[in-house]
Amino acid sequence: MNILDTIIEHKRKEVAERKELYPVKFLEQSIYFQSQPVSLKKYIQREDKSGIIAEIKRKSPSKGIINPHVSIERTSIGYMQAGASALSVLTDKEFFGGSNEDLTTARKFNFCPILRKDFTIDEYQIVEAKSIGADAILLIAAVLEPSQLKSLAAFAHTFGLEVLLEVHNEEELEKSLDAGADLIGVNNRDLKTFNLSIEVSKRLAALIPSSVVKVSESGIESVQAILDLKQYGYEGFLMGQNFMQHSRPEAACKEFIDDLRKAIGQKVA
Repeated sequence: MNILDTIIEHKRKEVAERKELYPVKFLEQSIYFQSQPVSLKKYIQREDKSGIIAEIKRKSPSKGIINPHVSIERTSIGYMQAGASALSVLTDKEFFGGSNEDLTTARKFNFCPILRKDFTIDEYQIVEAKSIGADAILLIAAVLEPSQLKSLAAFAHTFGLEVLLEVHNEEELEKSLDAGADLIGVNNRDLKTFNLSIEVSKRLAALIPSSVVKVSESGIESVQAILDLKQYGYEGFLMGQNFMQHSRPEAACKEFIDDLRKAIGQKVA
């Protein structure tokens, strides 16, 4: 059993427990339930933004503890002031040290789109995402059948939530092209070996329809990597660890985006 199998097995138990504790009727009472979601697609494509989806995560199965005492308020506000296009907030507690409260806190202080980064396997989690203030959800092709991807994406759209579909290889991409995703994210991390290479994004780029926004995820550590990926049609860049490994993630994000803007300016000139 690989780490993804372990996570999904735990997630099934967790969702069953949460359904008992917080029924859908309870979630529907949230102040965020009637609010209009902010479009992740549109923010990523805004010319005054960087295309970077800045992530908040305390730990991960591959890297262990990264930043356990991060301030959600300070970091989320700082990310957006730095010029990030959107926020990604890990809400999985067991494996990533996150919580629904982390996302709600980020929502309280920011108007920008917020991606709920979790392992969505059930419609209940989509209702939950809406109730905590998310604008978009993640669906992972590696853990869902094509019919489930399609069904969950359609359900998310009924709440106005956008869907970022994550793939790791050609096979996953091919089986999920008609899922109805708004954005397709290529995860550059090999799930079996945890090896990282942005060559994965480059390899899959031509197979992604132009009707969806292309996002490259994981392993983006330099401005040059983003400049390279832009040549392949990528507009979104999910970055977490590169910022979170610093004591002030928001400062690291600002420095990176400032450098990116200079490089793009020089390129245009």
